[in-house]
Amino acid sequence: MTFKLKTLTAAGVFALAAASPAMAQTEIQWWHAMTGANNDVVVKLAEEFNASQKDYKVVVAYKGSYPDTLNAGIAAFRAGNAPHIMQVFEVGTATMMSAKGAIKPVADVMKDAGEKFDPKSYLPAITGYYSTTKGEMLSFPFNSSSMVMWYNKDALKKAGLPETPPKTWPEVFEAAKKLKAAGFDKCGFSTAWTTWANIEQLGAWHNVPVGTKANGFDGFDTEFRINSDLFVKHLTNLANLQKEGVFSYSGRTNTGEGRFTSGECPLFLTSSAFFGNVKANAKFDWSNAPMPYYPDVAGAPQNSIIGGASLWVMGGKKADEYKGVAKFFTFLSDVDRQVKLHTESGYLPITKAAYEKVKASGFYKQNPYLETPLLELNNKEPTENSRGVRFGGLVQIRDIWSEEIEAALNGQKTPKAALDAANERGNQALRQFERTAK
Repeated sequence: MTFKLKTLTAAGVFALAAASPAMAQTEIQWWHAMTGANNDVVVKLAEEFNASQKDYKVVVAYKGSYPDTLNAGIAAFRAGNAPHIMQVFEVGTATMMSAKGAIKPVADVMKDAGEKFDPKSYLPAITGYYSTTKGEMLSFPFNSSSMVMWYNKDALKKAGLPETPPKTWPEVFEAAKKLKAAGFDKCGFSTAWTTWANIEQLGAWHNVPVGTKANGFDGFDTEFRINSDLFVKHLTNLANLQKEGVFSYSGRTNTGEGRFTSGECPLFLTSSAFFGNVKANAKFDWSNAPMPYYPDVAGAPQNSIIGGASLWVMGGKKADEYKGVAKFFTFLSDVDRQVKLHTESGYLPITKAAYEKVKASGFYKQNPYLETPLLELNNKEPTENSRGVRFGGLVQIRDIWSEEIEAALNGQKTPKAALDAANERGNQALRQFERTAK
């Protein structure tokens, strides 16, 4: 018995040793910044890909907020242990582009791996943001969104307002005054992501430049133009309405979004990706609408710009690892997978085929709020003022802009003085980034 057991054990060890090379998988590290339900989406996608084939294994790791993930990835690259894939929010695009050798353009990854890849199959408003001026895709669109105006239908009814939401900024201001008079005295309307709403999206939606050089797309030697008439007029309106208690500031990021789902703020501008939270938490009848516009600005509305994040492939990896990354991106681009992601999470479908399939199914007739950001992005052919913004150091610059906006809303500065300061301080940060990028 003892002899037999030893013989079988040796044979078993030999069999395992012989089998192990065939079972070896190439690991693909994916760092991300998603929490809650969106984290579940990331984990599930990795699990589905891993189950679909045996050669590669995607391993996901949460690295904190968007800025935290960006900083962790840059530090890891410098230390020589960067992940294969890193999720970076849209305002980090210029930072990633300027990091020499840190990235491998997704177009090259797909081509080298022999994976079918046609940039024209993706929605142009999305891919344009993550491409060079020559059309080469640098990163892979993943969780894309845009800004919309969420509205509380029950609140509008209570205030005697039409069920159809206001379309222009003057209409929003008047509706908010009536909502305040109807009992919503803490907040008639508000916005999350204050600079994204009141500078970046405002400029694009009105075809007004935020900066020179096509909003930074044509070079790092760009200068801001955020103290022009449109921006001063808008901030003046917000500051005046803040004094009246009609507009109520909700912070620099999206931490104040709960003011909408709680019923406190009946009109609220924030990301279309807010859909999941609204669906889960709002106890009233709700929907969303396109961002308001100023009717006296010629050609408005133009088109919105995307938010969210894309997947960047880091440099210095092995060819077989890049092949695994390419196969994963092909997996993510699958039409049915994109349809499911869009209809369940609220993030935008990244391919034209997925959008058309959802549209043809009649889904948007029952769920019009999921098409709103797509209609905004595709409202008109993007111009150099509405393609997006690509400024170096924009993460830090947004804080500078927010400080000045807050000074105007608090009455510490006039809106013009605040935006002049925001423009000047922003330009100083641009020059510092430009020197670093060189």
